[in-house]
Amino acid sequence: MWLEILLASVLGFVIYWFVSKGKEETLPLEDGWWGPGVRPTAEEDKSIRPFKVETSDEEINDLHQRIDRVRLTSPLEDSRFHYGFNANYLKKIISYWRNEFDWRKQVEILNKYPHFKTKIEGLDIHFIHVKPTNLPSGQTPKPLLMVHGWPGSFYEFYKIIPLLTDPKNHGLSDEHVFEVICPSIPGYGFSEASSKKGFNSVATARIFYKLMLRLGFQKFYIQGGDWGALICTNMAQLVPSHIKGLHLNMALILRNFYTMTLPLGRRFGGLFGYTERDMELIYPFKKVFFSLLRESGYMHIQSTKPDTVGCALNDSPVGLAAYILEKFSTWTNSEFRDLEDGGLERKFSLDDLLTDIMLYWTTGTITSSQRFYKENLGQVNKHETLKVYVPTGFAAFPCEMVHFPEKWVKSKYPKLISYSYMPRGGHFAAFEEPELLAQDIRKFVGLQERQERQ
Repeated sequence: MWLEILLASVLGFVIYWFVSKGKEETLPLEDGWWGPGVRPTAEEDKSIRPFKVETSDEEINDLHQRIDRVRLTSPLEDSRFHYGFNANYLKKIISYWRNEFDWRKQVEILNKYPHFKTKIEGLDIHFIHVKPTNLPSGQTPKPLLMVHGWPGSFYEFYKIIPLLTDPKNHGLSDEHVFEVICPSIPGYGFSEASSKKGFNSVATARIFYKLMLRLGFQKFYIQGGDWGALICTNMAQLVPSHIKGLHLNMALILRNFYTMTLPLGRRFGGLFGYTERDMELIYPFKKVFFSLLRESGYMHIQSTKPDTVGCALNDSPVGLAAYILEKFSTWTNSEFRDLEDGGLERKFSLDDLLTDIMLYWTTGTITSSQRFYKENLGQVNKHETLKVYVPTGFAAFPCEMVHFPEKWVKSKYPKLISYSYMPRGGHFAAFEEPELLAQDIRKFVGLQERQERQ
């Protein structure tokens, strides 16, 4: 009897393997309601409303009072950023924030691009929508959705947007001119947080797809890193026929044959398709492994009990700044932990960094942003095993926390048509290296459209 069951199981697996081998499986689109209470019976308001970032004396005075009451612990001697954010350098950040940083001026900068809100699945979704101002005659702009991650925001894209929407005035060819849409993930910044458990990357992808349809786009490009990479991947798995192309600067490839080759790759890398550059970025594996271990403690906290740490961070602006800015240090370059100032001002201005902090502080969204980890990690997700069958481009920045060789990426994204080893840069690609990322997006789109015409 057991032999018959075993044979039947093997036969069933073989049949399934042959039937599903060439099948391009997608995620079910489904629907959702994430607002408070029971879903109303009336049809959802689909209007798109202009939105403006605002501040007040009360908001700024409250911030200053909390900063003035800060309590710091002295760092250990010669600890630099090895124990986390160094309190000696934090004093400089605090002084600048309290005495020189001009939030009203930054609000004006935030408002230089048009902001909007619209209700989707019970949530007020915030986004900026930037159209080209110097479109060449007879040319149609290419719609591009760009999605941020944690602890970033839509503000990460402010320096890359003009390179995409107005390339000619920034030293680039106007062959590819984009119309850029940058939404805030629900629970981040000005997008309303879910009132229900279970709001994950697939739900976000579906909402952003509905947003693009509401804006009148049936086919469009998508780009992302960090959570944005997963959300965009899920969009391509949900509605591949609507995605002209997917560009990523990070990938989440968890269940893959190639990840199991790491222990042998140092000796037999060529057999597994690793290039010399891959070997440089992956090995010595022990060093990379321990670096990743040092940088992932936050992930365990946020994917288990995000509300606990959220209480502290939402109550202390200085605590929030230390928690977030530490990521902008070591995620930009892991070697920055050896520096007294964490290397923060080597790649970013304090105004830009504090603007990102303020988008979490003034909206009170640090806790809801952290819940996104709990909703996405720690359970089996169907999308992890599904491949992505849309034209894909990948920019491998050398200081990203994990390097993904082309073979790894292609195993998840079989239609990978562009893979670039970027000369410099880390996790926050659009924020840190907008010119490099813009050039790679343009290269990918050019390749995709040439293939499309063939």
